[in-house]
Amino acid sequence: MKAENLKLIVKEKYSEIATNSGSSCCGDSGCCSSPEYSMMNGNYAVLQGYNPDADLGLGCGLPTEFAQIRKGDTVVDLGSGAGNDCFVARALAGENGYVIGVDMTETMIEKARENNQKLGFENIEFRLGDIEELPVDDNSVDVVISNCVLNLVPDKSKAFGEIFRIMKSGAHLSVSDIVLRGELPVKIRLAAEMYAGCVSGAMQIDDYLKVMSDSQLANIKIQKEKLITIPDSLLLKYLSQKELDEYKKSEKGIYSITVYAEKP
Repeated sequence: MKAENLKLIVKEKYSEIATNSGSSCCGDSGCCSSPEYSMMNGNYAVLQGYNPDADLGLGCGLPTEFAQIRKGDTVVDLGSGAGNDCFVARALAGENGYVIGVDMTETMIEKARENNQKLGFENIEFRLGDIEELPVDDNSVDVVISNCVLNLVPDKSKAFGEIFRIMKSGAHLSVSDIVLRGELPVKIRLAAEMYAGCVSGAMQIDDYLKVMSDSQLANIKIQKEKLITIPDSLLLKYLSQKELDEYKKSEKGIYSITVYAEKP
């Protein structure tokens, strides 16, 4: 699929989610916000700054928990949605910090701005923009966060290049994403994509980390890794019991990871 077509599909789906306050992630299956798939997302309710109105259940981790945000930091959230991670980041950065949420979907930006207007924060801003062409100045950001979004970006090299551009020297990122370990059998991949559209954009973990290093990011390390378990009842619609048993014995699988990296 051409990049512009993929972006259009993602944009349309997220517009639908914003309008309906969450119904699926990036596929027609219910994905990240369906009840059985909520295990992908972390428990935001325990975090300071959490705003339930901004949580559409679309994440696959808790990047703010690992982002080492300090008071006074300038933070950028890529694919900020209704503002969930931005509000948590703002609580960490404090009154003297500044948080910028970037999203390419107009309806998400509108929803985030409405949420922020209710809270009255003056040090949060939501900007309409593309991750491959970020509306953020060079060398201006202390911390970059993102939650289950970069796997949907067609040109990940360009995206990480943009991240590198906006980071100050010594700045760092913490991003949560979906990746693969090992080549999944076609039937498994199909079942996974039916279960969670997010998986369709997932890269092999080694390739994902290489894109980061090729973008000149350094000190790359996985902060958290979690196996995404697809229900046997769904897999058995595509696999025999023998094939399912073989898959479970293998080291192949779909993972949620949170990754740290620095700009030297």
